[in-house]
Amino acid sequence: MGDNFLRWILMVCMFCSVSGEGCSLILKPSRVVVGFGEPVSVSCEAARPVRVLGWESAISATHTQEDRSVQWKVDSLIDWIEEPICYGVFFTAPRQCEEKLNLVLYKTPDSVSIRQVNHTGSMVEGKEYQLLCEVQNIAPVQYLTLRWYRGQAEVYNHSFSDLTSSSPVQVSSILVVTPTKAENGAQYRCVAELELGPEGPQPPPTVASEPLNASVYFPPTFLSPEPEVLDYVEGAEITLNCTATGNPTPVYSWQSSHPVQEGMEDDAFVTSSSLLPGTYTCTASNTLEKKSKQFTIQAKTKGV
Repeated sequence: MGDNFLRWILMVCMFCSVSGEGCSLILKPSRVVVGFGEPVSVSCEAARPVRVLGWESAISATHTQEDRSVQWKVDSLIDWIEEPICYGVFFTAPRQCEEKLNLVLYKTPDSVSIRQVNHTGSMVEGKEYQLLCEVQNIAPVQYLTLRWYRGQAEVYNHSFSDLTSSSPVQVSSILVVTPTKAENGAQYRCVAELELGPEGPQPPPTVASEPLNASVYFPPTFLSPEPEVLDYVEGAEITLNCTATGNPTPVYSWQSSHPVQEGMEDDAFVTSSSLLPGTYTCTASNTLEKKSKQFTIQAKTKGV
């Protein structure tokens, strides 16, 4: 039986073909997930006597006569639009049927990167910023989920199930953040995950960005902000603690009704036995704000 006769049979029956439930063809496996450049092999079996059984395909098309099984095999699959179809021409009705292989050719991204949008350097507490995650050359994009992490906690995810491209594409996702001082030093990451179903690799393949280290500027905050009143005892040491947190690191200055002692000008923590009764004001400042705290050293009343 020559190729011309086979083509004639297919042309005669092209309008009477069936597929799905009424078809006598069985694909093993019925769904295949293949990495780009990897080999693939699928068997098509006829459940009843068949005149011609074959595969329509851009590559590795094949057919057999009267055999009940035919294999589609590719050593290295790199064709993004490949849609193999197994067809059978039978002796009895339905004379022709076909089954399309559910084929998923995937590729992990060349790169995943993360950066700030329209901003460089440190962020300021309480302001809104955008972080951009960019994914280069991934397929198929409809199986992609981008997961955003701050530290080890997932804070957002973005799926692309509404897209339908089978060939590699570039996609991106934006995370809106309003940082707090507690997030200073936190690491943000973006992870591209291809969820290809039970036939795909387990666990799903992932590619992560390099971490983005968040530097958050915030104004000085005193560890103990309330004004303090201390008793003066002649010869006894008195401690004034003006320590504040902040980013950038606060610098300190002191004002008093008495001459400021040497070495006290820029210290946050002062311990001395020569401080006199009076008012001492400490100012902690950075590029964002100045904040002050007051200390009062009072002399004890006689008889108390």
